[in-house]
Amino acid sequence: MKKVALILAGCGVYDGSEIYESVLTMLSLENHEASYQCFAPNIEQMHVINHLDGSVAEGESRNVLVEAARLARGKIKNLAEAKPADFDAVIVPGGFGVAKNLSDFAVKGEDMSVQPEVLSFIQAMHAAAKPVGLICIAPTMAVRLFGEGVKCTIGNDPEVAGAINTMGGSHQDRAVDEVCVDEAMKLVTTPAYMLASSIGEAAKGINRCVREVLNMA
Repeated sequence: MKKVALILAGCGVYDGSEIYESVLTMLSLENHEASYQCFAPNIEQMHVINHLDGSVAEGESRNVLVEAARLARGKIKNLAEAKPADFDAVIVPGGFGVAKNLSDFAVKGEDMSVQPEVLSFIQAMHAAAKPVGLICIAPTMAVRLFGEGVKCTIGNDPEVAGAINTMGGSHQDRAVDEVCVDEAMKLVTTPAYMLASSIGEAAKGINRCVREVLNMA
């Protein structure tokens, strides 16, 4: 059975991991007879968002690992403990937490950097020729993870795609049920809720992403 590391960014679309995308990824992995272990960095969130009205919850702070544990039903580990040798692949679901907690893309755009533990683990997986799946907004990290020339997709949003290209990536427009596969880098990306208007639409691309990642593992 192939074992996949799943990196989460908190819990909730606006300040953590997108819940539907994360659960769909977990379900797809099980349906493809793979196992997974959830991880998250033990750091504070950039900020807390009130998901009812979209406002910043002033004065509140939350921990990414603690919040992601909600999504993982408690079965989660500190990313600092993750050992690349234990896994066949790594997948990162989307959600604004990827752009706020796992990286600073939400603040710095094309001048972004990736959170050190995320960078270290994914680059170690890549160095071991193990495949990576990045979902939704997560492909904004691709150039920092893999270097210039990497091919990826976030769908067709011109601003985000433009930022990826400016960083040195090669953005490929894709529909919600499609994936972009960079064979040389062993990277699979799919738009999910960058384009999806329903959970069913998001599931189609995520299932393809999971299948392609596992096929490369």
